[in-house]
Amino acid sequence: MRNLCTALLLFATAAVTAQQKKPLTHDVYDSWRSVGERQLSNDGKFAVYAVNPQEGDGNLTIRNMATGSNIIVGRGADAQISSDSRFVSFQIKPPFKETRQARIKKKKADEMPKDSLGIALLGTDSLVKIPLVKSFKIPEKGAGWLAYLAEKPKADSSRKKLSDSLKLKIDALVKLADSVIRRSLDSVKGNIDKEQMLRAARKAAREIYRKGDDGTEEDAFADAEGDDTGTDKTKDGTDLTLKNMNSGEEKTFKLVTEYIFDKKGSRLLIETRKNSKDSTGKSYVLIHDLQRNVTDTVMKGFNDAQQFAFDEDGMQLSFVAERDSAVKALQKFYRLWYYKPGNDSATVLADRNTGGIASGFTISENGELKFSKDGKKLFFGTAAVPPVKDTNLVDFELAKLDVWTYHDDYLQPQQIKQLSKELKRSYTAVAFPEENKVVQLGTDSSETITLINEGNADFILAQSTKGNRIASQWEGRTLTAAYLINVRDRSSRTLSKKALGAFIASPMGKYIYWYDPAQEHYFTYNIATGAVRNISEKIKAPLYNTENDVPDFPASAGTTGWTKDDRFFLVNDEYDIWRTDPDGVNMPVNLTNGYGRKNKINFDYIKTDKDKRFFEPGEKILLRSLGKTDKHTGFWSLKIDETANPVMLRSGPFSLSAPVKAKDADAYLFTKGSISSSELFSSPDLISAVQLTDVSMQQKDYNWLTAELMHWKMFDGKMSEALLFKPENFDPNKKYPVIFYFYERNSNTLFNYRSPAPSASTINIPYFVSNGYIVCDPDIYYKTGEPGESAYNSVVSAAKYLSKMPWVDSTRMAIQGQSWGGYQVAYLVSRTNIFRAAGAGAPVSNMTSAYGGMRWGTGVNREFQYEKGQSRIGATLWQRPDLYIKNSPLFSADKINTPLLLMHNDADGAVPWYQSIELFTAMRRLGKKVWMLQYNGEDHNLVERKNRKDLSVRLSQFFDYWLKDAKPAEWIKSGVPATQKGINWGLKTEE
Repeated sequence: MRNLCTALLLFATAAVTAQQKKPLTHDVYDSWRSVGERQLSNDGKFAVYAVNPQEGDGNLTIRNMATGSNIIVGRGADAQISSDSRFVSFQIKPPFKETRQARIKKKKADEMPKDSLGIALLGTDSLVKIPLVKSFKIPEKGAGWLAYLAEKPKADSSRKKLSDSLKLKIDALVKLADSVIRRSLDSVKGNIDKEQMLRAARKAAREIYRKGDDGTEEDAFADAEGDDTGTDKTKDGTDLTLKNMNSGEEKTFKLVTEYIFDKKGSRLLIETRKNSKDSTGKSYVLIHDLQRNVTDTVMKGFNDAQQFAFDEDGMQLSFVAERDSAVKALQKFYRLWYYKPGNDSATVLADRNTGGIASGFTISENGELKFSKDGKKLFFGTAAVPPVKDTNLVDFELAKLDVWTYHDDYLQPQQIKQLSKELKRSYTAVAFPEENKVVQLGTDSSETITLINEGNADFILAQSTKGNRIASQWEGRTLTAAYLINVRDRSSRTLSKKALGAFIASPMGKYIYWYDPAQEHYFTYNIATGAVRNISEKIKAPLYNTENDVPDFPASAGTTGWTKDDRFFLVNDEYDIWRTDPDGVNMPVNLTNGYGRKNKINFDYIKTDKDKRFFEPGEKILLRSLGKTDKHTGFWSLKIDETANPVMLRSGPFSLSAPVKAKDADAYLFTKGSISSSELFSSPDLISAVQLTDVSMQQKDYNWLTAELMHWKMFDGKMSEALLFKPENFDPNKKYPVIFYFYERNSNTLFNYRSPAPSASTINIPYFVSNGYIVCDPDIYYKTGEPGESAYNSVVSAAKYLSKMPWVDSTRMAIQGQSWGGYQVAYLVSRTNIFRAAGAGAPVSNMTSAYGGMRWGTGVNREFQYEKGQSRIGATLWQRPDLYIKNSPLFSADKINTPLLLMHNDADGAVPWYQSIELFTAMRRLGKKVWMLQYNGEDHNLVERKNRKDLSVRLSQFFDYWLKDAKPAEWIKSGVPATQKGINWGLKTEE
């Protein structure tokens, strides 16, 4: 009895406390904090993590895991822990207020507040801060070194200025020269560029005062007409400091623009540029030997050098450089350079005249350089020599147009979107440094090259979609041709001419594998024998997403990886993991023993070591689980060479992030979340755990939200799920307004934490629930040809079910969604009147006009989306025009009686904004209540935070007006005339 009384008292106290909490406001967004970057030292003894507000100054915490002591660095970010776990280096951002003020004052980039560098010795209280640091680097695997590049010093304000009298003399001279020469040129007959001659004359006049000057006044005249041919000043270098973290010794290099450690930290590459004001200076590529403390000159006197690459041991260096042309030359030819210790300087490994380079090709400055793991090969890029631009043509006399043809691989808009990439496209070639041999591998019909066994293999994998691209317009996918190409003689084997999937090499390069979505199985090609095998045909469980509901092949359930020496290949079904024989001889084995399917738990492998290529015999791997029924997540371990139930480490009603693991120790960091918290934890074994953060304390004074699963029967008789969010101070005796937000299916996110944040396009659920709304997010199940009615079946049935609850005001329900969700909102208000208000962001309103239109963000035609993708029509417009019309809300605009708020931005790259204009103008003509928010220059979802904040306010004003009888804001009642734009945004409400 006493326990019952105590429990009732605690419940009553909690209820009273919840009643007293205040609702969230739009003012909380900027200061709302969350856990950001996190990492562990390799020995697992130190954790470094950040807690940052959405806007403002965050903190970087350095935690001693043994003692629990912390060093907290204000505004710390982008931390890097040395491989020997001795120190951590990081940026220290300028105070947010200083940066904001500088932006208000429209400071130039070089006048903005700059970062500092922080260095903390782990296990001590030592913390060093170095101001004005542009960047820093430490070796990936080597220890004891740090290099950092200083910001460019500010201009010396003490330098003498031009006197007023000198300025007047110069102006008078320039005007006189201009006048005299212009009169002279007017009398000249013939085809001459008079403006060019005038510019030359003006420049000559200024040069009179430039002669003999000490340089302090030179900047006042430099490049006044934009025709100075000097060095690019933006590439002037600054001081690079190399610090020995063991001895504390430092070494400074001047005029540095680029620097790179080799992977093992034995050498530091340094690129310097000549001072732009020193006509006799030279640019240098240097290598500093960190062990011998000796600097060698690799190259001097070049215009540009790029793509620096060391081999695995730091003993070989390669890069591309151009050193022969003028700064503004119309054609520049790069060469491939090679250097190793003992050489006097870098030597040319290849250029456009080298045997093996295709005729008409040259070395590409855009192609990535990469040594094979064994250092015997160097892969680089080549490109066709671009045509020289005809400088005799006058731009304003040239026609400007795009020519579309039916046989183009890609439509013109997609070609234009890909133009920069195509102009920089390079084709892989390989050099053998010790053999003076070069082989061209990639061509325009084998443009995508993948190295096998880290480049050590005798073959590379080449793939191309050329010749198969036109059908992607309606298929949404491109068939792939795949080849194995010998790196020495370019002989090739064809793997496929038209495959539905991508081809991947096994880690050791013994097999090529792929998933065929049409056959729903995995296949391998044995490189040694040429045999092709279906390795999963004996697995009876489906290896694909059985909930696929678009009219296209379902995606595969994924793979887990390979065991050592390519012995076994692990593939997934919806729940479990299978071990397959890549030669298809041995029967597949269910490694998880069917435990996943039996318990409706999905298992996925978590890779905690980015360098790991395969599993060792007897190794335990880490899995993350998701319960399909209860939505619980967990961590489990599994031994890859045994058939057994996975071992649960932790699982429950929460969400878990993929853990970060220390490289050389059993130590982990992960976030554990629920609707009420999201905190960072440390653990030695993923069983026991210590909480490191307490960011959820920020919501203790606010009326928060709860989340639960709602189950109901849809109109078609099938059961469905929804996320149901209620206020923390929920009172079952009250009646609440309800907003239904939806997209497709979100019920698996039941235990996700949701932060109050300004909206990019959709309602912020914590804000609305905290302010007295119930929010329901129903899963939607689709039938081909019936996307609109499928939404009706799911959403309206949920609304009917929920309206029977005594705590729901069925007369005050609304719907809101964005993009595909926005389309469904627009369709629903043309189909039913049960909602009192609706918000649709970027909806398609007319499928007949959208079908043949463009996704301008990618330049891709939209046909595939209707025939194979999310819009789920499953037929062409001319095959089933009835389905396109039936599913388009525009054709039922006269039936819309629900007040509708549209948001569609004029730079939307996914859904053309005329789709909302069509619906808006139709509803306006019909006298329907409709508003549209058009954020200038914004894309599909809002990017600018100021616009997100604005939308958040308007969404709350709109739904408060219709569902809570709040007074209308001016923009709702009267709109915002263009004459008031930038003056009055109409956000005020009536007094």
